[in-house]
Amino acid sequence: MQAIRTINRALSSALALVALVGAFVLMSAASARAGENVFVEVAPNSVQAGSRVSIKASCDNDNNNRRSSVHSDAFGHVMLKPDKGFLTGQVTIARDKPAGDYPVDLRCDNGQTASTTLTVLNMASPSKGPATGGGGTAGGRGTGSLLVLGGVALVATAVALGMAGGRRRSGAGS
Repeated sequence: MQAIRTINRALSSALALVALVGAFVLMSAASARAGENVFVEVAPNSVQAGSRVSIKASCDNDNNNRRSSVHSDAFGHVMLKPDKGFLTGQVTIARDKPAGDYPVDLRCDNGQTASTTLTVLNMASPSKGPATGGGGTAGGRGTGSLLVLGGVALVATAVALGMAGGRRRSGAGS
């Protein structure tokens, strides 16, 4: 009887400990989730100067029905508007914007903030090659057509010599 009571007490203590740990995990997880709904994204996050980017943000689920602003040295201030549960906007990066990484900062009405990075590229546009035509569109007979004619003549000569050589052998045997 004493052994059963000891086992019951140990089991009760273990269950109480599991309940305390579970309550602690649930309480700490709720506070960690509160900031997860505040974010800002820029797509694409690497862009050539002069290109347009889309901005998507969230100021927590309850605050996504109000306008909010985003600021970056890459494009200045942009007002984001509510759109399907998020805050969205678009902006064009200036063509003369120097290449580099620019922080994009979201400031919400509820005081929360979020940040991401926009990389601006300023690569020179590739130059086009000379306008020489597509080869076959050039006027006159070029090297390509001479090679084709020479190949056809070579094959015709080989066929003719082969036929002439075959006739001699059959005539020589009779």
